[in-house]
Amino acid sequence: MTISLRLHNTLTRSKEAFEPLDRAAVRMYVCGPTVYDFAHIGNARPVIVFDVLFRLLRLRFGATNVVYARNVTDVDDKINARAARDFPALPLNRAIARVTEATERQFHDDVDALGCLDPTHEPRATAHIAEMIALIERLAARGVAYVAEDHVLFSPDAMNALPGVPRYGSLARRSLDEMLAGARVDVAPYKRDPMDFVLWKPSKANEPAWPSPCGIAAPGRPGWHIECSAMSMAKLLQPFGGGLACDDPLKNVFDIHGGGIDLVFPHHENEIAQSCCAFDAPRMANVWMHNGFLQVEGEKMSKSLGNFVTLHELLRTTRFGGRKWPGEVLRLAMLRTHYRQPIDWTVKALEEAESALDRWYDAAGDAEPGGEIAPAVEEALCDDLNTPAALAELHRLASPAVLKASANLLGLLPQTKSRRLASALDEAAVDPKWVEKIIADRAAARADKNWRESDRLRDRLAGLGVVLKDSKDGTTWEFKR
Repeated sequence: MTISLRLHNTLTRSKEAFEPLDRAAVRMYVCGPTVYDFAHIGNARPVIVFDVLFRLLRLRFGATNVVYARNVTDVDDKINARAARDFPALPLNRAIARVTEATERQFHDDVDALGCLDPTHEPRATAHIAEMIALIERLAARGVAYVAEDHVLFSPDAMNALPGVPRYGSLARRSLDEMLAGARVDVAPYKRDPMDFVLWKPSKANEPAWPSPCGIAAPGRPGWHIECSAMSMAKLLQPFGGGLACDDPLKNVFDIHGGGIDLVFPHHENEIAQSCCAFDAPRMANVWMHNGFLQVEGEKMSKSLGNFVTLHELLRTTRFGGRKWPGEVLRLAMLRTHYRQPIDWTVKALEEAESALDRWYDAAGDAEPGGEIAPAVEEALCDDLNTPAALAELHRLASPAVLKASANLLGLLPQTKSRRLASALDEAAVDPKWVEKIIADRAAARADKNWRESDRLRDRLAGLGVVLKDSKDGTTWEFKR
């Protein structure tokens, strides 16, 4: 029986059977990081979610037939501000290079620790300025963009008068008035309408700058939205129809566009507007997928609340829960909630994820990759990436080889049990205060005769190389040698 792949499409608000435009070239674009600071745990969610989808698409259509592009935004006001703050003695452009190179390296280190595959393409915005300028000039020629005080702005009102393209707001499903009420728009006297958004703007002294489009004499730089339109076209369309040089509307569509739910408006709405109007296309991507919000211990994550958690902190410090957490634990904790649902990031959820991994590693033992994937696991993932259902199926598998192969499809159990135990013996990964807390919790469980919980806590420490010794005087511990 062939399992149908069904994905929820934000554009239609429904779950649809997925059939790529070209089964030999399945194309997906996901909005990536703006490289000015450590990625936070909310940034990790789309990275993990779309890595699972990438793996599933490779399984169904062949590894060489799937093209996944995830961009790096390396020109942005936040980058400029960080560079000026951290390297005040350097010329701004050199300071910006220092910030973006270091931050992109940090991002890749963190994402690698989460067990994510490399995308096929990882375009940087600054490498595609020529495509952005070409897009902007096409939009101006079509009458949906205009020049004002060295800016180029896009007009949603003009878009709505253009035949053959979707109405502005079709993704967010809001009227212009509703979008204006809910948006933080820049108030500027040179705008014809408050909803008009920037495609290009003049650069300030020492900021990154390029020759401007549309006859503007002053050098400038692109707006955020035009960057993703240009990069997705450059990496997903050029090999299949000429990209920016192609005037066939249906040649300027790709299969899947993904990102966080916070990007639906204005970012993805504006991407659609630019891309469709530039080429008279009825759509930019056939399927739009968005993961839900993330909160921490029941509260919205924010620096003001002191609960802003970065991947770097989780992986390499003991700030969250008193210990470092393996990337595989973070990945499983994320996948236990369906990608479209909000997720609450808690220490308890990480502990439960680690316990589940311990059980699976025990069951899989030293089985090597290459077994058959359980049909029930694949079927669950084909139902709009239902990772909670797929994980439930893993608990039912008896064959070590099938468990290993099925978990690998989710990016889990990449090591053998023996290798995992060896890597867990890094004493620096465990805070002694945290070990003492777990021992106290275990003592309380034993006092209540909750032997199952007592055993679970003991096994959890054992998985990290911590050996307990019980005596009449209490419990002591040491690292396994």
